[in-house]
Amino acid sequence: MKQGCIYKTFDFKGSSMRLIENLKSEPHLFFLDSSMHEPSRGRFSFIGFDPFNVVVANGKNAIDELAKELKCFEDAGTQLNEITPLSCGVVGFVSYDYGLYREKIKLSLKPQDLVPDCLFCFYDAIITIDHFTQKIHITSSGLPYKDLASRSKRAEERLKYIETKIAAYLNKSEDSSEEEAIYDNEADHIIGLKVNFTKAQYKKAVEQALDHIEKGDIYQVNLSQRFMLDLKGAEVDKLELYSQLRKTSLSPFSAYFDCGGYQIMSSSPERFLKTDGKVLQSRPMKGTRPRADGQAADLELKKELEQSEKDKAELLMITDLLRNDIGKVCEYGSVYVREMRTIEEYKTVYQATSTVEGKLKEGTDCFDIIKACFPGGSITGCPKIRSMEIIEALEPTRRGIYTGALGYISFSGNMDLSILIRTILLKDNIVYFQVGGGIVADSTPEGEYEETLVKAKAIKDSLVNVCRQQKEIVR
Repeated sequence: MKQGCIYKTFDFKGSSMRLIENLKSEPHLFFLDSSMHEPSRGRFSFIGFDPFNVVVANGKNAIDELAKELKCFEDAGTQLNEITPLSCGVVGFVSYDYGLYREKIKLSLKPQDLVPDCLFCFYDAIITIDHFTQKIHITSSGLPYKDLASRSKRAEERLKYIETKIAAYLNKSEDSSEEEAIYDNEADHIIGLKVNFTKAQYKKAVEQALDHIEKGDIYQVNLSQRFMLDLKGAEVDKLELYSQLRKTSLSPFSAYFDCGGYQIMSSSPERFLKTDGKVLQSRPMKGTRPRADGQAADLELKKELEQSEKDKAELLMITDLLRNDIGKVCEYGSVYVREMRTIEEYKTVYQATSTVEGKLKEGTDCFDIIKACFPGGSITGCPKIRSMEIIEALEPTRRGIYTGALGYISFSGNMDLSILIRTILLKDNIVYFQVGGGIVADSTPEGEYEETLVKAKAIKDSLVNVCRQQKEIVR
């Protein structure tokens, strides 16, 4: 194991959520959860806990601090790339606010946000669920030890411990199927749900954004509002809240990440950046319609999205922006749009998506890519810098994790990051989530406000389902 990992493989046909529940007491537990099980976007899910290092950084040099720490381990795990893209590496997030410092956006006076600009945990051992082959792979590297004897000993001990945890789950004689989420349209009856905009204030902010568009200042901007719910001392199971979120909105880039003093729970459908060290891919999303109960009404909404000129224009602008961003780190002439506009189906919405790819320049690493592309253009606007300035002026609170990125960077150079939308932050027993939409010339304030409510529905349903017995929260 001079440069690689040791590993063990099991058959696995059970519930990944129930496996995670067996690990809930472990420190800094993460679950990168491809809950849709699609071969192209959701073949692998990854689980890890008890990292050997945690990097927390703030300001414009946050990513450089992470890069410095990670380069010490870049030779690890290279022998197992054919088995799993993440045999050992870092998992964490970059907040949207890092982009403000990176792009030197003039900051307005706002309260300090709830999370740092960057937090990444270093994991020497990873559990990989391959949904295509129905196998579990445990990989263990023995890091951070450098000498062979110490590293081998730690790798064996970690693998044996994880194997014991998995065996305890596999030996349980329980039904491996997962229950369906409960839908009863009670989400409007959450008591004490606060928002950082009133409806009138949000519509006024949309009007101001439209004024910028009319003057030719921008072509498009993403405007969002934050919801907050104080759980009032209620004992809410964190993993149960995540479980409800994934049931109401199955997505290829779902995630649960215990950051220590707070937890991130995401059902993001959007890939921000993925690379294997050779090819770079981004999959921006623009254009949303709610799902309907009846088949005819549901298909009508899908057709409406397919034919919407507004949504087509919106996605085209953002796709061009992403082509420009990834072109900064890709070989000249290699960037192309593999899929211009695909309508994807989720439990609560239809979503329009494009796929942009390019061949990386030689010598380009994951940190060069993040710095060139962050934050994602689909959640800022076009042109990006001016849109970020307008967002900073119009939104009353810093975004924090919302529209940042979460995912992994392997020690061997693979990376897969999602855009943090449809995401819950749970801190100090307060739930925070944020929703927004892209504003273009023919947007209407009422329509944009209603779109945010459509996007909030899955999270509100999740809160209702998990807080059902808390009468001071749900009625």
